[in-house]
Amino acid sequence: MRQVDPRGDSGAATIWTAMATAALMGVAALACWLAATVTARHRAEAAADLSALAAASHAAEGPAQACDRARWIADEMRVRLLTCRWQHLDALVEVQAPDVGFANIPGPAARARAGPATPEG
Repeated sequence: MRQVDPRGDSGAATIWTAMATAALMGVAALACWLAATVTARHRAEAAADLSALAAASHAAEGPAQACDRARWIADEMRVRLLTCRWQHLDALVEVQAPDVGFANIPGPAARARAGPATPEG
């Protein structure tokens, strides 16, 4: 009959496996949060660009109607329109994406500008 040494490392593999699993789960959670943040940033940038273009394309209808169109685009893209203003003939918009759900960090914001093309000279 084999005798077990009380000073042996029986069970050590279980502890190392549990620690490695916990570390991998932490890395996976961080990677998922990073992917969600990058996706939210891209959504905010795209929504800002499209909202500015929509506002600029409806500039002839007046600033209020143009900004309403920008707000509609932002709502459809699930972001919040923070500002819509005009500088000469350019529409300036700022939007914010929803929170990504980590430590109460606000969602990313993006700005865009659109207006008539000017000839280079």
